[in-house]
Amino acid sequence: MDKTTNGFVNSFIEYLQIEKNYSENTINSYKKDIEQFLLFLHAEGIVVTDVEYFNARLYVTELYHQKISRASAARKISCIRSFYKFLLREQIVKENPFALVIQPKKEKKLPSFFYEEELELLFDVCREPTPLKIRDLALLELLYATGIRVSECANIQLSDIDFDIGTILVKGKGRKERYVPFGSFAHEAIQKYIEEGRSVLMQEKEKHTFLFVNSRGGPLTTRGIRYILSKIIESAALTGKIHPHMLRHTFATHMLNNGADMRTVQELLGHDNLSSTQVYTHITKEHLRKTYMNHHPRA
Repeated sequence: MDKTTNGFVNSFIEYLQIEKNYSENTINSYKKDIEQFLLFLHAEGIVVTDVEYFNARLYVTELYHQKISRASAARKISCIRSFYKFLLREQIVKENPFALVIQPKKEKKLPSFFYEEELELLFDVCREPTPLKIRDLALLELLYATGIRVSECANIQLSDIDFDIGTILVKGKGRKERYVPFGSFAHEAIQKYIEEGRSVLMQEKEKHTFLFVNSRGGPLTTRGIRYILSKIIESAALTGKIHPHMLRHTFATHMLNNGADMRTVQELLGHDNLSSTQVYTHITKEHLRKTYMNHHPRA
């Protein structure tokens, strides 16, 4: 990458950090997508400021040849479009060559979720009276009670929890904050963890205020939480394709199945757009259809 192009990219990254307030993970994703695009331009012998619509279409064709998912292709195209929108704003280019490029439609996959019987199996795995199992149960109860992301869970501080009114302050994507309530099961599990689990794990560690800690008393990372959840799922001997994010899907699905309105679930999940939440209506409709087919005499 030449110095001029490198300067354009660095300016764009600063724009994402300062003006857009994007998270570190999102920014790293943008960097990788731009680097891949620049490698394509280098192979074609084109500089960033000379890209035209024809070149943009050629890049989209190259993405198809790589046989990546539609969602990944759409993300990469969106990233480069944003990059050129920034260059256009800064008057570095005269037009956005990706402005008219049509993104591939994402596959409509219904989010997977746990049935209540499956959840009980997960909770049962964590019912041993050891500090780590007490932590794991609190982790599981909180994720199911709130529907927060694993990354949001890793950043929870002790001061973010209000036991009196049963709410937790969650720092979401783009550093946006929201208050999410939690119920009696999570309340009991978290309080027991703080008193009997966290305090034991933290004995020989420099004090910090993160809620969840690892076996050495240090802050539990996003990767660490995913590992713990994967082990819980594995120990419960559940079959099929199961991943930690299913707890978030389960929260939303169970809320809607039990009569919660879409706007409330949207706010609790921290979705910017209602369309992101509406995917769960397909699950609840499928649930209704299966219930009907199983119980109606003339189904």
